[in-house]
Amino acid sequence: MTLDDLRVFVLVCRAGSLSAVARELSCTQSAVSQHVKRLERETGVRLLERHPRGVAPTPAGRILQAAAADGIAGLDSALRSLGELVRGEAGSVRVMTGATTVRHFMAEAVVAFRGRHPRVSLEFQTATSSRNCFDALASHACDLAWITLGAPVRGIEQRSVVELPWVLAVRADDPLADRSHVEVADLAGIRHIRLPERSSARAHLDAAFAELGIHITSDTGVADWDTAVLLAELGLGHAVVPALPGRRTPEESGPLRFLPIPGLPRLPVGWAVRRWDALTPLVRAFADTVALTCARRP
Repeated sequence: MTLDDLRVFVLVCRAGSLSAVARELSCTQSAVSQHVKRLERETGVRLLERHPRGVAPTPAGRILQAAAADGIAGLDSALRSLGELVRGEAGSVRVMTGATTVRHFMAEAVVAFRGRHPRVSLEFQTATSSRNCFDALASHACDLAWITLGAPVRGIEQRSVVELPWVLAVRADDPLADRSHVEVADLAGIRHIRLPERSSARAHLDAAFAELGIHITSDTGVADWDTAVLLAELGLGHAVVPALPGRRTPEESGPLRFLPIPGLPRLPVGWAVRRWDALTPLVRAFADTVALTCARRP
């Protein structure tokens, strides 16, 4: 049994396909199969079972997958920490984010972190949903993921950084624009620009509407929060969006107004990781820097 055997086995369990892993590793399907067969010979149990659309771990396979994944994650983290020591903190921090995250939540932190660690590589990857972030964390494709927090996910730890109130983005010439805030009941009588369909923020908002008995109408969907605000500015509807840190004040927002909606529960956002105690010092330092800068912003 080798470390490569375990790495390949974990990849197969996650992908549910020998051929997909073979393509990812640029090797033959037979080579992937040999890794699994060697593990089965040494453990004396069947680890995978075939299905019409691929493979899945057996109960014994799930036990080995969980243990191997944790062990590999710990080893990879230790090797990265050793590498940072050898290179004098010339390591890397890999962050998975939504399309607008860096601008709204991390710009100040990036500058501060870069000032303290000029040799560290900051790598940002874009995700379209929290599910994508969890998959990237599980496959070790990133160290940190910035998400809308939700239900517990096996093998993932979530930590809230900030809770965002909701606001209604309306044009300055809209009948609602002169109000100091908007009641939840007012949201039923306007046309909405919806948040991304598969986003956690959309699910959070839809659940709140359902619980409050609010039925909304919409014929416009968007890819991210900023696009929803832009379409509201163009007069295509009203957008219920989180009150993002550093968003423009009414005096600075030109044709737009952002009206608080105190009746909606706040949106929790923050970090997701595999294990906090397994983060390298540099990754933890970046996560803490983002949390500190978010706490200081209105």
